[in-house]
Amino acid sequence: MSFETPEPTSQPGMAERAIDTATDVSRTITDVTAALQSAVDRLSDAVVAARKPGMPLSTISAITREAPLASLFVAFLFGVAVARRR
Repeated sequence: MSFETPEPTSQPGMAERAIDTATDVSRTITDVTAALQSAVDRLSDAVVAARKPGMPLSTISAITREAPLASLFVAFLFGVAVARRR
């Protein structure tokens, strides 16, 4: 009589699964970081473009420098109007 022991199935161990999971998480974090960096770069470019003379942020900055209390009051009223809509 010959007894043959079945070969163990090659299932990944706990350590291998943990390493695979850590690798996947690392790749995901890298992808999210790259996407976030790209979004920040685009936003920075938009702000730089909007601050050029004659553009909206330039105008708002000039008005705020000339009349800071009036600008604060307008911003407050705008915030109240937006808050009441919700």
